[in-house]
Amino acid sequence: MAKTAIILGASGLVGNEVLNQLITDPDFEKIKLFVRKPLSIDHPKMEQHIVNFDDVESFRNLIIGDVIFCCLGTTIKTAGSQEAFKKVDHHYPFAFAKIAKQNGVKKYLIISSLGANKNASNFYLRTKGEIEFDLSNLKFESLVIVRPSMLLGNRKGFRLGEYIGKIVMKAISFLFIGKLKRYKAIEARDVAKAMIKLSKTNSTGITIAQSDILMEIAGN
Repeated sequence: MAKTAIILGASGLVGNEVLNQLITDPDFEKIKLFVRKPLSIDHPKMEQHIVNFDDVESFRNLIIGDVIFCCLGTTIKTAGSQEAFKKVDHHYPFAFAKIAKQNGVKKYLIISSLGANKNASNFYLRTKGEIEFDLSNLKFESLVIVRPSMLLGNRKGFRLGEYIGKIVMKAISFLFIGKLKRYKAIEARDVAKAMIKLSKTNSTGITIAQSDILMEIAGN
């Protein structure tokens, strides 16, 4: 039976990969996008909704489908403050999740981060851990938490520090073996591929997939 997917953050690095792969995936007949600005891409399977993320209640009747791919994410630098960052990486995903659960959505997948921990001293990792914890309390039939390492891919915005980091990570990638494999940088397309595969499993409860597992699922 063909499914309806909801993507949050379809304009981002991984979200865009999820969208492109779902377009060619016969298991999904409809793809609902919730975005601030319309995407230039168009396809008969796509249904774009231009929304105000600060007022999720105003479009709760649209948050209906089989699975949600939450790829929302930003950086403190881009957001402008820790408060603004937390709004994108915690408040929005959680607000959507609460309504989705009420509307009968069975599966929710979210991109978190390697090292996420609600008790972490690092603000970024603590925020990621908090959203994981809060989502787990909603008791979805299936909650899939994806924890990638550094993401590789073509971002729209140039980040010098990230660019240098990617060069270094690629240069020393041969060192990431055994237990260290989870820290190896991963392509955004592989994260997307793994998420889609995980969305099709019959797993229930909470599933946590770190970078090394994501690579295996993606076929690398």
